[in-house]
Amino acid sequence: MSENQPVEQLEILYQDEQYIAVHKPAGIHVHPTQLSRGEDSCMRILRDQLDRWVYTVHRLDRATSGVLIFALSSEAAAAMINLFSERKVEKEYWAVVRGYIEEKGSIERPLREEKHKSPAVAITHFQRRATVELPFPVGKFNTARYSLVSAFPKTGRKNQLRKHFSAISHHIIGDTRYGDGRHNRLFREKFNVHRLLLLAINIGFIHPFSGEAVSIAAQPDSTVSTLFQELGWGDVALNK
Repeated sequence: MSENQPVEQLEILYQDEQYIAVHKPAGIHVHPTQLSRGEDSCMRILRDQLDRWVYTVHRLDRATSGVLIFALSSEAAAAMINLFSERKVEKEYWAVVRGYIEEKGSIERPLREEKHKSPAVAITHFQRRATVELPFPVGKFNTARYSLVSAFPKTGRKNQLRKHFSAISHHIIGDTRYGDGRHNRLFREKFNVHRLLLLAINIGFIHPFSGEAVSIAAQPDSTVSTLFQELGWGDVALNK
């Protein structure tokens, strides 16, 4: 269940005259980056797919999958960037985390985005959707417990969800930077999952041109859907 296959086209989730939203696969950059020259990006794929220029308005980590919005003009891009900066975009992510997380809660922990900058306000609300206990020993425990959680970031700091869940010891599975290597290894060995289990599942906003409410959802991809079935979470995934 790795996500390293070349991508020729992106699944389109929504499109109007100003915006287009696609299902970003895990393992692909949003746009070209100096740090990974020669690697593909959603921006390049979508540009060729539509045969027109597209404009980035927000970001997802390379390892994260799910709803990704592009603008179709510079004017539309400026309007959507403004919505994100003013926190007028509602975002829901799904994450598989280690342990039984509490039923609901908030993480309010400032985060430093750059070494030379002061920590900035960062807020994440969350709600537990499902749990599972697996008969596999990890560390000093004879079994391994995991939760499926909905996360609602109210700020948009770099790696916010990964850092926040790590800070409360509910590391996101597959996170090789902020996660727990023992649990990542279990999912690689037992489920052949080699990716970050973090999905941008829904984005909602008031359209800056039409004034209508827009909600864009992404279904879990085949890797995650198969895993959820194995964990007994199939009904949860179907009833978002």
